[in-house]
Amino acid sequence: MGDWEFLQKLLDQVQEHSTVIGKIWLTVLFIFRILILGLAGESVWGDEQSDFVCNTKQPGCTNVCYDKAFPISHIRYWVLQFLFVSTPTLIYLGHVVYLSRKEEKLKKQESELRAVHSKDPKIEQALAALEKKMSKIYMTESGRLKIRGALMWTYITSVICKSIFEAGFLVGQWYLYGFSMVPRYVCKRDPCPHQVDCFISRPTEKSIFIIFMLVMGLISLILNLLELFHLCCKSLLSNIKKVSGPAALSQDTFVDDMVSSPYAPKHYPFLPMAESHAPSYQTYNKLSSEQNWANYRNEESLALGTGSRPLSDPYPPQPAEASAPEEKPGSRPGSSASKKQYV
Repeated sequence: MGDWEFLQKLLDQVQEHSTVIGKIWLTVLFIFRILILGLAGESVWGDEQSDFVCNTKQPGCTNVCYDKAFPISHIRYWVLQFLFVSTPTLIYLGHVVYLSRKEEKLKKQESELRAVHSKDPKIEQALAALEKKMSKIYMTESGRLKIRGALMWTYITSVICKSIFEAGFLVGQWYLYGFSMVPRYVCKRDPCPHQVDCFISRPTEKSIFIIFMLVMGLISLILNLLELFHLCCKSLLSNIKKVSGPAALSQDTFVDDMVSSPYAPKHYPFLPMAESHAPSYQTYNKLSSEQNWANYRNEESLALGTGSRPLSDPYPPQPAEASAPEEKPGSRPGSSASKKQYV
């Protein structure tokens, strides 16, 4: 069947730069298709032509009937299928290697320019151009390439090509052989003198092997379609984030401008939780006490002018540390002495 080690080494490198579904597809390709075909394929199909027997002794009749029954051997058909299906993946691997080498080359040029330690405008322009080129190559923290930008489109194209090849070879196998192997094949072709019956060895075993390879091909096709759907959704979400990113940034800037207004903060001292509540209350008590003393002196002078008995001092002198006295009804302008004076 040939040596598959070189192809397996190449496809192993693809696993490092594939999605989870892509890694599952490679596992199915290696273990359930290439490995099974290499171990059991030749033993099952090795006697395909030698045990193909027809009920005639006409020279050349058996060969032409075998050619008509099997236009291409199943083993060679599946090998050709694996090569076609793996080719888009190898092209994607070539793009990965190209970007990796390009990124290393740009880093080397950047380190050489930064080692100059010069403020030449040409060097700064060259550094800016290198940084612009490196920004188009998306790398992870571990140094591996991210599936973004041009690499994303290469990966999507490779998955589409794999899906087309898988579907095409499945249809071709159904068209050439069907889904089972019949034990008797009827042939009518020159140089056979008449209709000839030809017999195939181990048809049931071969039919089981054909069905197994068809099922593996269908699973690979479904995995390719799922991966294509996953990549399209991922690309769509990234584009939506790019479009909505500047709008959200401008909205946040507008909110920040509204919150940080240029006006000084206002104080409300009469609110219960205000810090300046106590000083305002003390100022209010001081003004009220001075007004009461003024009213008392006014009433006393009016009483002396009319010859009545002077009023007793309702506010005896108090020490300076004492708190302000409570307001009494006699200290107001509506007292009895003021009423008599006005009468």
